[in-house]
Amino acid sequence: MGLKAVHFGGGNIGRGFVAEKLHLDGYEVVFVDVMDSIIEQLQKNKEYTVTEIGAEGEKVNKITNYRAINSKYEEQKVVDEIASADLVTCAVGPTILKFIAPVIGKGIDKRTEPKPVAVIACENAIGATDTLAGFIKDSKNTPQDRLSSINDRARFANSAIDRIVPGQDPDAGLNVKIESFYEWVVDKTPFAEHGHPQVSAIKWVDDLRPYIERKLFTVNTGHAAAAYYGHARGKKTVDEALEDSEINKIVRDCLSETSNLIVKKHGISADEQKAYVEKIMKRISNPYLKDIVERVGRAPLRKLSRNERFIGPASELAESGEKVDALLGATEQAFGFVDVENDDESAELSEILKSTEPKEVVKKVCGLEESHPLFSKVVPIVEKVQKNLK
Repeated sequence: MGLKAVHFGGGNIGRGFVAEKLHLDGYEVVFVDVMDSIIEQLQKNKEYTVTEIGAEGEKVNKITNYRAINSKYEEQKVVDEIASADLVTCAVGPTILKFIAPVIGKGIDKRTEPKPVAVIACENAIGATDTLAGFIKDSKNTPQDRLSSINDRARFANSAIDRIVPGQDPDAGLNVKIESFYEWVVDKTPFAEHGHPQVSAIKWVDDLRPYIERKLFTVNTGHAAAAYYGHARGKKTVDEALEDSEINKIVRDCLSETSNLIVKKHGISADEQKAYVEKIMKRISNPYLKDIVERVGRAPLRKLSRNERFIGPASELAESGEKVDALLGATEQAFGFVDVENDDESAELSEILKSTEPKEVVKKVCGLEESHPLFSKVVPIVEKVQKNLK
């Protein structure tokens, strides 16, 4: 019997990154989603294309050998697929993990295979698989008398993913355009005596934390900073924003501050981190991606949260008395990303800013306590943004 992966999330990352790499290694991919339109398209079409875009041109991969199940209507089928799968992955967004946990828990509990299934969450969040595992192990989703033996049926591994998916053509259907560069790093330690799954696209490491933080605090920080400043100054795409010398310098200043943290915290050499920053700046400046600033900036509440791309590194730097001016500037631009079309979080942020006192905004949105050294630096930013909204 061939390799099988059950993947939750039929979106662009799921189809264009995770499923693409699994397909190239011979996996049958079973897509699971609750979006009727996506599942219906996947069921009707037996193939789609992934076009990788880079400075060297385009490469087209044809994706086949997949099936699709709508878990809203056919949960038991999903349970059965997980019970015999080699791998379970997801790319649904960090806030959706709690909703997919029940069916994954049922699938894991039904397993009788001698080798445990590998569970890897492919989300833009630190410790996403741990978060998912926590939901799965909740008594509502896994019988408590089965918890002690769950490692016999599943192993949970955190991952760091890095691949830019730009806005897609309106008539693209299932086809995905995606940058050619990618990085998929996974913690190999949970697999121990069983060995990790065979996925050639994955870099297996013993310590994932440096990779996660380097990616989040370089790629995501730089990408979002360019988008928020670009949006504020009327730029259409990220590459157009970075053509503006002032924005380019501001983004580099942000990455100088995060690099200071990454080098000191993880022992990465300054030269290695500098080269990484240059590679990232080149990637996010790629004009072929046509990366719309509103797409990159969407979901500002998540991006302003405690462990995310601005407040996360700034809080650690502030604790050490280090410079955070550029990160605070990007934070201000993110707070100003309100009432953007087709972005519910930007509308919610607008309501919070209009109805909440500045200190409470910082506590609620950024997760900072008044005693934290960064708190007093963020409050004036919120006050300024609130004045501009009136």
